[in-house]
Amino acid sequence: MEKTKRKKTKIEQAGEDLFDFAIDRSDTKTLMGHLHKEADINRTKIEYELQILRIVSVGWSISYYLENAPYKNDLVQLYWMAIHGFSQDISSTSGLLTGKDINYFQILKDRLDTYLKALGKSKKTEEPVMVIGPKFAEICGNGDDVFTIMTGSRMFTAAIVGVKEYFTL
Repeated sequence: MEKTKRKKTKIEQAGEDLFDFAIDRSDTKTLMGHLHKEADINRTKIEYELQILRIVSVGWSISYYLENAPYKNDLVQLYWMAIHGFSQDISSTSGLLTGKDINYFQILKDRLDTYLKALGKSKKTEEPVMVIGPKFAEICGNGDDVFTIMTGSRMFTAAIVGVKEYFTL
């Protein structure tokens, strides 16, 4: 007997689409390819942090763009549940390779908290991208490196624009 697949609700599909967008590495690869040679920073650290920034930026953008939508909480929950499952896979794989326990989801939560705290301290007139870029560079180890600031700003912008475009389709 053949099982029939249950059709996903629009919210479930949106959660899956946004999850897929968040973990896509094409922007990370593009930004790394364009990172200036003179950037005074550990490139491996930047690549790692870019992907984290993308994931937390997509999650932040969902809440931001759907601030008053009645389905916001459902979508946010679906998104972060998918990220949690993804994080468990990364944690398990990393633990096997390094022999150390790694909680990737906790890393994501900590990073989100760091960015939210920086946004909370910013001036109300300041654009979020003007806060995120410098905080990204600081997390990467050189808060004064303009190339790293710009790279973080570009990733944040790409993520929030992608989410905004998704919601306007």
